[in-house]
Amino acid sequence: MEKKILIVDDEQDILDLISYNLSKEGYRVQTATDGMKGLEAAKNQRPDLVILDVMMPGMDGFEVCRLLRQDRAFADTAIMFLTAKSTEIDQILGLELGADDYLQKPISPRVLLARVKSILRRGGDAGRAETIVAPEILRLGNLEINRQNYTVRVDGKEAFFPKKEFELLAFLAANRGKVFSREALLRRIWGESVFVIDRTVDVHVSKIREKLGAYGTWIETVKGVGYRFTEQV
Repeated sequence: MEKKILIVDDEQDILDLISYNLSKEGYRVQTATDGMKGLEAAKNQRPDLVILDVMMPGMDGFEVCRLLRQDRAFADTAIMFLTAKSTEIDQILGLELGADDYLQKPISPRVLLARVKSILRRGGDAGRAETIVAPEILRLGNLEINRQNYTVRVDGKEAFFPKKEFELLAFLAANRGKVFSREALLRRIWGESVFVIDRTVDVHVSKIREKLGAYGTWIETVKGVGYRFTEQV
């Protein structure tokens, strides 16, 4: 089944260029020229990937990303920023809001296409990265991680985790007691060909800990190495 991609950018020449190149590869492409139209198009079309500019009139790309990630209907939708805003702070903000990738303009069509294929492939490979065979439902004390329907319950109450946060939590929990470096987690959760900073893992771990509440301490920082999940019951 062909993948649907929504491109949101206020520069028509950018929309035309990206749309042309992605359409040639067989993707169904829709475009929007501002954040509000992009949000509406996403809700109507349910794309597999949303490519967002940041600086747009009215609602900017960061706000669109935030609203999409708050909506459970888009838990499996990949989000990629393609923007001229390229400082580390901008990248961290985009990733904190739940983006799967953050690219800087200008970018060659061939590189963009490779990144699009990678991000969509990672979505199709969700849950295959565990180093051990784990049950579909992990029950650790009063924490329940359902790997089949991507839900997490904390003390019986469901907590919403965007896709990458869920995959990171599920991977660490399935391999509890093992220490993983940031680089290893990036490769396993984001894929071999993704080019994101190590800080991406730190940002996601911080958000996971916050949502786990008292169980957030179960994800331990191993200084100078990375992270491990240790059940403390």
